[in-house]
Amino acid sequence: MASVFWAIGHLLVEETDEYLRTLLVRQMLIATGLTMVVATIYGFLENYGLVPHVDAFYLTILFFAGLGIGAVVNRLTVGDGSC
Repeated sequence: MASVFWAIGHLLVEETDEYLRTLLVRQMLIATGLTMVVATIYGFLENYGLVPHVDAFYLTILFFAGLGIGAVVNRLTVGDGSC
């Protein structure tokens, strides 16, 4: 999994088109924000015994789902450029 995150970071650094880089950054911000919000809320609920324990490595799945949501948001707000 570490190599997948390294590859995503490498893509971000190596992207020469500023527009595509901006879309990728927005997508990653949405994924990171979603993951942090869910982890924080779930952590508080787990701390008070209201939900069962879930292993932290499942957050990776949530992050990649957030990348998908970010791609949808990019598509809806930016469009595909066609008339």
